[in-house]
Order: sequence, then structure tokens, then C-alpha cells
Amino acid sequence: MDNKNDFITHFSAVDEEDRQRSAEVEDGRVEPSFGDGSSTLYAKADSDSRVAPSFGEDKTREPSGVSDERINQSIDTQAGSSPLSDESNNASDREFIGNSQKDDNEDMKKDNKKEVPNKNNKKDNDSKGKGQKSIKKRFVLFSLKSFAAALAIIFILFIYFDSVILSRFGVDDKWVLPAVVYSRPLELYPDQKLSLKEMEYELELLKYRKVKNPRIPGEYAVNASASRIVLIRRPFDFPDLKEDKIALVIDFNLHRVASIKNADTREELGYVRMDPVLLDRINRIDPTEDRIFIQLGEVPPALITTLLEIEDRSFRTNCGVNFLAIGRAFVKNTLAGGVVEGGSTITQQLVKNYFLNSERSYIRKFKEIIMALIMNQRYTKDQILEAYMNEIYLGQNGKAGIYGFGLASYFYFGVPVSELTLDQMALLVGIIKGPSYYDPWRHPEKALERRDVVLSVLKKRNVITQTEYEQYSARPLGVIKRGSMNYSKTPAFMGVLKKEIASKKEFGPDFLSGNGIKIFTSLDPQSQKAAENAVEKELSAIERETGRKGLEAAMVVSSWRTAEVSAVVGSRTPQYAGFNRVLEGRRQVGSIIKPFVYLTAFHNGIHLGTMVNDVPISIRLSNGKLWQPKNDDKQTHGLIPTYVAMARSMNIPTVKIGMRVGLNNVRQTLMNVGLEDNRIPNYPSLFLGTIELTPFEVAQIYSSLATDGAYKDLTTLRTVVKDGKVVYERSNSRLETTIDPRDSYLTLYVMMQATKIGTGRRIGRLFPNVNIATKTGTTNDNRDSWTVGIDSDQVVATWVGFDDNKSTGLFGASGAMRVYGRFLTERGVNSLELNKPDGIKFVNFNQEGNIVSDECLIPNLNYLPARIDKIRYVKTDCAFSVGSEYTPVPFSPLSN
Repeated sequence: MDNKNDFITHFSAVDEEDRQRSAEVEDGRVEPSFGDGSSTLYAKADSDSRVAPSFGEDKTREPSGVSDERINQSIDTQAGSSPLSDESNNASDREFIGNSQKDDNEDMKKDNKKEVPNKNNKKDNDSKGKGQKSIKKRFVLFSLKSFAAALAIIFILFIYFDSVILSRFGVDDKWVLPAVVYSRPLELYPDQKLSLKEMEYELELLKYRKVKNPRIPGEYAVNASASRIVLIRRPFDFPDLKEDKIALVIDFNLHRVASIKNADTREELGYVRMDPVLLDRINRIDPTEDRIFIQLGEVPPALITTLLEIEDRSFRTNCGVNFLAIGRAFVKNTLAGGVVEGGSTITQQLVKNYFLNSERSYIRKFKEIIMALIMNQRYTKDQILEAYMNEIYLGQNGKAGIYGFGLASYFYFGVPVSELTLDQMALLVGIIKGPSYYDPWRHPEKALERRDVVLSVLKKRNVITQTEYEQYSARPLGVIKRGSMNYSKTPAFMGVLKKEIASKKEFGPDFLSGNGIKIFTSLDPQSQKAAENAVEKELSAIERETGRKGLEAAMVVSSWRTAEVSAVVGSRTPQYAGFNRVLEGRRQVGSIIKPFVYLTAFHNGIHLGTMVNDVPISIRLSNGKLWQPKNDDKQTHGLIPTYVAMARSMNIPTVKIGMRVGLNNVRQTLMNVGLEDNRIPNYPSLFLGTIELTPFEVAQIYSSLATDGAYKDLTTLRTVVKDGKVVYERSNSRLETTIDPRDSYLTLYVMMQATKIGTGRRIGRLFPNVNIATKTGTTNDNRDSWTVGIDSDQVVATWVGFDDNKSTGLFGASGAMRVYGRFLTERGVNSLELNKPDGIKFVNFNQEGNIVSDECLIPNLNYLPARIDKIRYVKTDCAFSVGSEYTPVPFSPLSN
């Protein structure tokens, strides 16, 4: 029993103070405890005979012979609550209590066989009580310290996360914003070469919606019978001016713009421009993340309402965290055994997407809550909402994620966010829950169901009426063809653009890695479409006719008046982003080089009517070998006028003329039109085009030819804007002419003759009443087929061939010229009108190549332009006789 009592004593689970507070029993007695004041009740009788009460006894049992009243009196006396007026009674009471104490002690000895504790036991009990009090104090102190430490940790975490938020979110460049590339804006003016069909195509590229009655920007209507289009142009921030929306009425007359009117005021307009087409987005910092930044003011109120109703109804009033929603979601998800409801606010979603990740852990959730509370204190609700609408993930486009509503509206519907309809807004908001699961292309049924759920919520909450719900839910998803956003469609053009940007000292190689860049280019979507169609359709036709498969092509369309590139096709599959033949496909150019040989000849006194003898020629090269060029038809034709030799692209006469004027002079001419010295061969075969050039370089030298050498480099750039400021604007880059205008005039004149009587007759037959300067080129074994054409607006260089350099069996006229002809058919053509410069005069050449007097009226004269300063003699004897004597002309007929 002793061991048992010791065990119970040492393992008491209740401290002394607690025991005193709960010691009252049913009869009103106070349960004694170790070391408390109640032990004095027994000490009054006999201090030497005290015993320790047992925890094992029945605490409800009353001591024998002692009434409640007597005990209460004794307690009152002990506590000093009653006066000592009756000493006998007090003595009697004390004697009785003492006897009772003894009786109790004897009973406990019999029942429990306990020893009476001595004074040492009293001391032990006192120290045990003090030890228990000390433990409680230590526990309380530990609790207070732990609480203070927790507060300190939370405070430190708040400071840390606040600094993280400020360092990453409190900056101007919050997101990686790709450089945005735009086409040229379509400029409309009366008598412009533009058909109703082409205007419709432009509007389709811009993703304008065809309706019966246009009411908002981005809508148009067509009256085909009246050849009229009515549209509301979107507002657009052009580099030079921010223009508001405008309603337009455009009338057409066949392939021309007849008139332009303001639909509201009926005012005749002489000029207006459409918003440009979005071509591409260049992201060199993080190609996996793409977005179009939008300001909150650009977002329709209906989209904001829909978003808040579905994602966070308490957004405007919560503290960044909705603890009630978190608790409700926790209960529902626990009961469901999975995630059926989310409790995150818009602020928490922003924090998770912008600062954290999608890891499901309590640590991540704890960080999210703290940072959401900080965000709510640091920023306004509008700032948080704008950031959310730019940050939320809404889908995947190849390797690039679609972030924010600004890009998602284009990605799914091809329109800016300001033009979304309510059903489209409902789909975008619904997709937030699971962009992959509700992908409208992969899972259209799920996406439609999700959209209708969002619309149903709006109806239940009286955001829309029952009629509106039925109207919107009856609509199809209406998403555009996957991947048909307006950009990433012209990889060859983008390759030219990137190369040009990297080469300019104003930018440097890393410029495109910056943020907030808008690039306005010269690309003309109308020309681009025509070029792509021409390459695809005509190559297929050639392959069907010849049986040769795998032909490739490249085409560069540029404006020779501005030296701007209008269209680039680098492959028969225009969207192929691999080998760019326009920039990288160096091939021999063949007869494409010949006009520059003749230009050199005109500069050195040879006239168009000068006779050249087309007979075999042998030239000894520096290595001792003989070079004997031949004509393509393997025939010789005797004496022929120079312009005929050029128009028919005859090899032997070209070599003879080249040798006459000198190889170095021809090389200098090529340098004058933009080629570098080290690119130009220094041997006679140069006259026949053994030089290797890319299609882009061919287009470049012919643009120089058309402008008398004033333009050396073609450009794709017009204006570059960074952070709202214009950092580059193409000025008038016309340089001093490096070619005599008289020589270029004569050269282009003969190229126009080639379209009528020479290698360009295919184009002449297609457009019999139009002046077009053309030149074809064919290399050895028919490996390469080339054509260059110049009309009043554009220079078009075209190449057709095999990548492995095998024979095509095609000449320039039967290959590349067919592609060029198809382009002109699709795009349209304006007749080239040559302006005769000062110093040029049309004169008569007789059959011997001599210039005769204007008064001479004899048959078979060739009326041709000539440089006045190069005319040395004029034959005044008008008598016509074969072999008769005549006055010498600048050069006698060329011979062996």
C-alpha cells in the first residue's frame, strides 16, 4: 500500500490551485490538499499527531460523530470569523475535534495501514507543491515566449514577402511583353488600285465581323450590287497620331476605289487609313509566355462583371483573402474526397500565378495568403484586377502560353477584348477553371457546357435576363480556326525584318529582347497573299505539266519608289519557318545580270540601234583555257541591233559588248547598284550571270536600277516605338544617284521591249496594253529559273528551282515568269510610265546602225531613244541603198 500511495501522490495530474478551486463536495466540505491552509483544521488538535490524507479514501464520507454544524463552527472559529465569547464552548469544541481527529487516525491506521508522517514528510510535500507551481510558471512563460516568437516570425515573413512584392510587382515592366509587329496600314484614297474583293480580304485579316448593319468598331457590311462597303474603323494609336473610330462608306469601280465618305457627316474624304494587321510577336526573353497588355479602361464592364461573379464575388470588399470561402471549400472538398470548389480570391490567384506556382501544399497556401493580404494593402482593387486580367493563364499556342484576356480574345476569337460579345466573355471566364480541360478545339462539348454554366450563373444573379440567356446560350462557340491568329504567318518576311533590325546601329543585336516595343513594317497583306497564292498554285501547275516534283520557289515584292519590302515568300509552303531561300538561297542568276552589262555599254557610247555581230567568239582566260559562249538556241544570227540582242537575251552579243566596254566597268556598275566588291567575279563569265545572289539581292539591285541608284538597300522598317516613344522612323533614305538617269532610262526602255518582242512575251500576252519591264534568267543545265518584273509601283524578283541544284528543265520564261504572271493576275498591275530625262532624244537608226536625219523618210528605220551627248555623227544622205557609203556613227558594227 505504501508504494501504491507514493505512486498516486507523485503522478497527480491536478495542481494545487486547481484542486482548491474544485475541492467542494456535495456536503459542503473542502477537500484537503498538500500544503494548503486546510491542514490547520487538524493542527489545532494535535500538531504532532497529523496524518496525510489519502487520495484513495471516499471523499464524500463524513467523519464519525461530527455534524455539519460542528464542523462549520470549527472552521469559522479557525478562520477567525466568530467572536470568542464562550470559552468553555470553544474548549469543548477543540477537545471534541481533537478526539475526533484521533479516532480518524486510528481508523485510517486500521484500514490503510499507513504510518503517521513525521515532520520530514511535511517538508517533502511542501517542496512538491512548490515544484508543481514552478512547472506551471515555466509552461506559461514558455507559451508567452512561443507566442511572441511566432508573432516575430510572422512579422519577419510579412516584411520579407512585402519586399518580394515590391521588387517584382512594383516595377514598370511587370511582364515579358513580346515585340509586336504590324503591317503597313491600308491607305485609302480615290482611284487607288483596290477592288471590293481585296478590301473584303483586308477586313478579314483584321478580323472585322461581317454584319447587316454595322454598329460598333470592327463591323462591316457589303452591298455587292452597289460595289459598296460600309464599315466602322477601330480606333488605333498610330506612331504619329492616335485616331478615333470612324464610320466609312467606300464605293468601288471595278479594281479602283471610286470614293470615300464619312458615313456620319457624308463628307467626301481624300485620304483615310485602316488599322494595321498584327503580323507577329517576337519574344526572345521567355518564348513560353505570350500576352497582349491591356489597361483596365480597355476592358468592357460586362467582362469585369462576369469575371467577378464567377471567380470572386467579394473582391471589392474582401481583404485579399476570403477565409469563410476557404473554410467552406475545405469542408466541401473533404466531404467530396476531391476538389469540387475553390476558395481562392482573385488576389490569391494573382499571387499564385505571378509569384508562386501551382504546387499543392500548406506551405504554398500559407505564402499565398500572406502575400494576398500584403497585395491588398499595397495596391488598389483596380490595380489588382488589371494585373489579374493580364496574368491569368488561358490556354496554349504551341510552345507559348496564352496569358491574359488581351491575347486570349485574339487567340480564340480574333478580335480585341473591347469587341467581345457576352457569350464570348462567358467562355473566356469559364476557361479559367481549366484551360486544357475546356479547350474549345479539343473538347468543344465541354467548353460549350462550361460557357452555358457561366451564362446560367449570370441569369440566376440577375446580371442578364432570361431572354438574353436564351439568346447567348443558343450561339455556337464561334472560335476561329486554331492557330489562325493574324501573326506567325510570314516567317520569311520576319526573317528579313529581324536581320535588318540586328544590322542597324540604332538597335543592336539585343534590341528585340526589350519590353514594350511596337514595330510598324512595310508588309502589304494584299501583295503577300497574291505572292503566296502565285507560288503555291503555279508550282503545282508546272509540276503537273512536267512531271517534276519537289520544285521550290522564292519571291520578293518591293516598292521601287520607296525601297520598301511589300511581300516575301521563302517557300512554296509560305508558313514554313525553316530554310529562308529569300535570304539564304544563293544561286547563279544567269541572264538576270545582263541589263547591267548593257547599262554600262550605254554609258560608254553604245546606242540601242548600234549593230552587233552575232557570230561565234572565243576568249582566252587567264588560266590559258578558251571560253566559247553560245546562245541558248545554239544558233548565230549575224548583225542585229543592240536593243534586240538585249531584249532576246542573246549570249554572244552580250559577251562582245561586255568585252568592248571592259570587265572592270561592268563590275563598277554592279557596285553602284549596291553589290559589294568581293561578291563580284572578276572574269568574263560574269557577263552571263555566273555571279551568285539571293532573291533579296536581285530585288535590291533592280530597285536601284529603277531609281537611278538612289536606293541601295531595301527596308522592311517604317517606325519603331518603345515605351510609347518613337525610337526609329525611316526618313527619306534616297541617296545621291550612282547611275546616270539616261542610262537607266535606256535600260528600262529595252526591258519593256523585251516584254513585247523578247523573253518577256508571256507577260506581254497576259497584259497586252500595259507597260511592264521584264528580264528572265536561266543558268547552266536549266538549274535555276529567274524573272524580274517592274511596273509603275513594284519590283518583283522570282526564283524557281530545286534545293539540290538539279536541272528543272525550265527556262526563265517557262518557270519563274509563270509565277510572276500569276502574281500580277491576282494583285493587279499598273502600267510603267517612264519619264524621259533631259539628254534623251528619240532618233532614227537605219539598217546599218547609223543615226539618220529626222527629215529622212526611208523604210525600215528604228525609232529609238539615244543619249544626245553620245551622238557624234548623223547621216544626212537619205538615199537608201544597200552597201552604199554612209557617214560614220559613234561605233562601227562590232565584229570578231
